[in-house]
Amino acid sequence: MAELDDATYDQITDLSEAGNERADAGDLDGALALFRQAWDLVPEPKQDWEAATWILAAIGDVSFLKGDFTKTRDALQFAMHCPDAIGNPFLHLRLGQAQLELGDEDRAADELMRAFMGAGHEIFDNDDPKYLDFLRTRAEID
Repeated sequence: MAELDDATYDQITDLSEAGNERADAGDLDGALALFRQAWDLVPEPKQDWEAATWILAAIGDVSFLKGDFTKTRDALQFAMHCPDAIGNPFLHLRLGQAQLELGDEDRAADELMRAFMGAGHEIFDNDDPKYLDFLRTRAEID
């Protein structure tokens, strides 16, 4: 797999760290703007780069926290074509949550089950219990 040149990697990392700081401070719009700047620096084809996975994870997470479930879904569906995304419990959790919020219960169940299989009950601990409760309607997981 190709590696980003040092200058590009450093810029992406700096923007992502600043985005994380903004998100932690509650400035979700500011965080999203920084993550989008980092995304714009990823060379084409974007899905070939590891950086694409974690930038899209951040965009999806912040979009979810903002209640923009369509953007969450779109970012994380694209992320699933990037390195090391499939099997990442957090990515599957957020994608499943977005799918549920958008009314696609079958896809939500699939993604939430992937999150559960990868990380167990604990992956649901910091979120609304409705997601784990929904999964229980589709599978015997206790």
